[in-house]
Amino acid sequence: MKTILITGGAGFVGSNLALHLKQHYDNVRIIAQDNLIRRGSELNLPRLKENGIEFVKGDIRNPEDIASVGAFDTLLECSAEPSVLAGYGSSPRYVIDTNLGGTVNCLEAAREHNAEFLFLSTSRVYPIKPLNNLTWREDTTRFAWEDTQPLPGASSQGITEAFPLEGTRSMYGATKLASELIMQEYLEMYDMRGIINRCGVITGPWQMGKVDQGVVVLWAARHIYGGALSYIGYGGTGKQVRDFVHIDDLARLVTYQLDHIGELSGQTFNVGGGLDVSVSLQELTTICQGLTGNTIHIASEMEDRPADLRLYITDNTRITQATGWAPEKTVETTLEDIVKWIRDNQEQLQPILT
Repeated sequence: MKTILITGGAGFVGSNLALHLKQHYDNVRIIAQDNLIRRGSELNLPRLKENGIEFVKGDIRNPEDIASVGAFDTLLECSAEPSVLAGYGSSPRYVIDTNLGGTVNCLEAAREHNAEFLFLSTSRVYPIKPLNNLTWREDTTRFAWEDTQPLPGASSQGITEAFPLEGTRSMYGATKLASELIMQEYLEMYDMRGIINRCGVITGPWQMGKVDQGVVVLWAARHIYGGALSYIGYGGTGKQVRDFVHIDDLARLVTYQLDHIGELSGQTFNVGGGLDVSVSLQELTTICQGLTGNTIHIASEMEDRPADLRLYITDNTRITQATGWAPEKTVETTLEDIVKWIRDNQEQLQPILT
């Protein structure tokens, strides 16, 4: 590799991957492209510049913006409208144009340059109703899946790549799944090399958390700055569970995949924290209280939110078998990193995280 292009390169995931790859590879040019539409992404520009990463403002919805960066050998597609609520109550055009049309533009640019392509997809490609209809139980602080399930690819350990895809999954999930299918055609038709990662929740320092995306950082920030939080739906007790992967762990995996793309090309992997790195909102509250010393009021809303899930856990078996990768950061160490980052940058982050 001589040049790596990272779309969404000023966002949380893209910027952190850029910084990690810059440290890993000698004499590799890294270009971060971003439209800077998400508030807080501008704070990453000095970090990129200080580490010798070039920034080019652009929008993947515009093919000419991608073309403006010139030739590249590898493209990491990290750009997205990341909210699962995108399109609910309004037009879905932006999420479709960005997450599907934009990815097609990236694939076409990669084809023209004969470049490798690593696509960050999402666990939300798996349909909502089948996930919510899995056999579950209610424990003291969380919901949990039972060992035996009515569908393949599901167990108490989480969801594998064999889980059925029939059903609806939100416009966000649908655009990501459609992008996966088109990418697979590109790889086959044009003899390209590429990998799909279906990532669960990704979190860590420099994520500008909001209610609809980045909930782990949002929860920590509210416990530092104050502000409203709610347990929404599923009884309003905060027992919904997600696993999450620290951005540093994801960066380790992406680096390995780029180093071994020849043997991994064409494959799709679920990537997340797994059962060992999972947390309910109720448990997250307890951890945040312990780390910050603050207790805030958390409201209870009984009505389920559109496109929400009671539970999601990633089964990492395939990616671990293929690469040896497994998450190293625990729930607690990840929250410690996030709280320290907020406190170290408390004044700068306050307008964004509040």
